[in-house]
Amino acid sequence: MFGSFFNVVGIRVPLRGFLQHTRSICPHCLHTLSWYELIPVLSYFLQLAKCRQCSQPISPLYPIVECSTAILFTVSFHHFGLSGSFLLSLLFTSLLMIIIVTDLYYMLIPDKILLLFTPFLFLLRLIETSIPWYEVLFGGLFGLVSLAIIILLSGGGIGAGDMKLIGVMGIVIGWQGVLLTLCIAALLGVVVGYCLIMAKVTRRQQPIPFAPFLAVAALISLFWGEDIIQTYFTLWKSAFLFFCR
Repeated sequence: MFGSFFNVVGIRVPLRGFLQHTRSICPHCLHTLSWYELIPVLSYFLQLAKCRQCSQPISPLYPIVECSTAILFTVSFHHFGLSGSFLLSLLFTSLLMIIIVTDLYYMLIPDKILLLFTPFLFLLRLIETSIPWYEVLFGGLFGLVSLAIIILLSGGGIGAGDMKLIGVMGIVIGWQGVLLTLCIAALLGVVVGYCLIMAKVTRRQQPIPFAPFLAVAALISLFWGEDIIQTYFTLWKSAFLFFCR
């Protein structure tokens, strides 16, 4: 249910049509969808991934976002339990799922979405931890500055929307999480981009949305970032001690 809502928000908000239709419609024939055409995941497969009215294909992004949202909400509860961190995780996941949709559809990260979520994420981050407000703010600024430097050094290729997004991420996952997120996102981007080029899905110079990679990497950092960082430094320490014998 939440995933379906995130699809609607992600698709309608950039077109300024979020409140334009009270009910969901087919983007091809504008047929108003019935309740049985809106059952998350199930309707997609029952309709054979096609609109019942015009037979145009339905994007697989719909069931992917719906399934991913359900899985991530479950992981959040399993990881944090009933706590402030759980609420923060739900809100953070909601933001990222919407941004994934907008970036994949339009290669756009709407400021209005970031502005809507940022104050609530900031407040929840302060409430659920004992971290001072200025350290939470530093995480956001660190994210902004880090990606701004990368944009300047690379001569572009990454949009200002990605920079703002990583800034919001920094509020939630902190500066260490930002570093880990950038590393994971860059690795994912290279691997997926190479696979898409080899499969001739995209061309070498064709831009690829980067926000989905940032989102996946940020969620990894949120759930398992501390363990990954701890393991990383442990391995480096072991390697250093081994070569210093």
